[in-house]
Amino acid sequence: MDSFEINKIIAAILVTVLLVLGIGKISDIIFDVKQPDIQGYKVEVKVGSTTATQAKAEGQVDMSALLSMGTVEDGKKVFKKCAACHSINAGGGNKIGPKLWNVMFRPVGSITDYKYSKALSSYGKEWTWEEMNGFLIKPAKWIKGNKMGFAGLKKEEDRASVMLYLNENSENPKPLP
Repeated sequence: MDSFEINKIIAAILVTVLLVLGIGKISDIIFDVKQPDIQGYKVEVKVGSTTATQAKAEGQVDMSALLSMGTVEDGKKVFKKCAACHSINAGGGNKIGPKLWNVMFRPVGSITDYKYSKALSSYGKEWTWEEMNGFLIKPAKWIKGNKMGFAGLKKEEDRASVMLYLNENSENPKPLP
């Protein structure tokens, strides 16, 4: 290949680069877009929905309506997420987490052969429907400082099903509210 061929290749590359840059500069001049002073959008929030969300977060949930969404069979399926760390059998032992046989309506942090976090052992309440529902939404937020690393169950049907399943797996299942 002689020098004339090399010059043509280099010239073609330079012309292409200059053409691309030139078109970019010309389009910036033609289509001048002014940036807004405030970047973002104003979002209006309805006050009524915020209070409903706060009421749910504070535990003011109609438990009978919530529990009617779930079934024990679905709870058994959803509990498979929990089974990696908890046992549910009557004679089952502790795993990473405490055994959950007979957990509904027993005091929080009351299993003697399991080492609970200080937050759970000093919580001082029992696992009522409302407590279990709040805990299952997001354990780390419901009882701050506990060592359970579970993200929670966002779906109401899943939480209701798990609570029904936990209630069934006890010596004396409690009546539904």
